[in-house]
Amino acid sequence: DVSSPKHGKVDPDNKPHVGGNTWAGGTGGRDTAGLGGKGGPYRLDAGHKVYQISQAEKDAVPEEVKRAAREMGEKAFKQRLKEIQMSEYDASTYERFSGAVRRQVQSLRIILDNLQ
Repeated sequence: DVSSPKHGKVDPDNKPHVGGNTWAGGTGGRDTAGLGGKGGPYRLDAGHKVYQISQAEKDAVPEEVKRAAREMGEKAFKQRLKEIQMSEYDASTYERFSGAVRRQVQSLRIILDNLQ
């Protein structure tokens, strides 16, 4: 079922993809970056409704696939930090401050969306 983690293909039309293991940003699939699936290297939100697989399916992913996915995710994270010229210390500091106001920011977004 799951084999090896990968980013996946990018859909130029950003259509929603559910299940499978081809598209980056899909939901409920396997092996690719997306949401609600299993065995992917990191979360990737393409802005579509999320279809979640069961926790039992996630728990059945072999340990070597989980390890490979973690390693790929860590590598992508470090590459992204390098691209935006941010150190790991800066990232953890940002996360600490960002996490402290996450609820308030979410509330403001809801208010602003309703005003439009």
